[in-house]
Amino acid sequence: MGSSVETPDWSNIPAPEDDGATRHLPGLALPSVPLAATDGSAVDLATLQGRTVVYAYPRTGQPGVANPEGWDLIPGARGCTPQSCAFRDHFSELQALGVSHLFGLSTQDSDYQREAAERLHLPFAMLSDEHLRLTHALKLPTFEVDGMTLLKRFTLVIKDGVIEHVFYPVFPPDRNARDVVSWLAKGAQS
Repeated sequence: MGSSVETPDWSNIPAPEDDGATRHLPGLALPSVPLAATDGSAVDLATLQGRTVVYAYPRTGQPGVANPEGWDLIPGARGCTPQSCAFRDHFSELQALGVSHLFGLSTQDSDYQREAAERLHLPFAMLSDEHLRLTHALKLPTFEVDGMTLLKRFTLVIKDGVIEHVFYPVFPPDRNARDVVSWLAKGAQS
């Protein structure tokens, strides 16, 4: 299924810079923090066996609802829907490269995420860290806008509960899934 989402002109969107906010993550064992998933389950990333990919994104918008003022000017904020659609479109490739679990992660609640997951026909669950438990436990990078604490955009590759690799910063967002596929493919050849 191809992306039916209009892709922004990334040259007009400020790119995020590597501020070192994820440098401490590779090699860390995940803490046991069950997160609500859009499929109604609770997912504890620390207990999942095999390889897991978690892409974190600030927030998905909803059709007909305006983004926060100045959203496109915040480096790395724009592009959550194109990123999710790219992971949807590369889902079978990721599975073929040994990814047992794929999740999107944001601080939005599950009901909000469920609307986006259904609208975008995502074949994987979205995880909610609305209470910031995982965010605080791992000291994940965030930013504030309109009274919301939102995750900066990054992607974790986790193996048996330990963070194996981090993609950060992620830009443009719609290329992230392809970058993960390339990284995994290189690892499979070595």
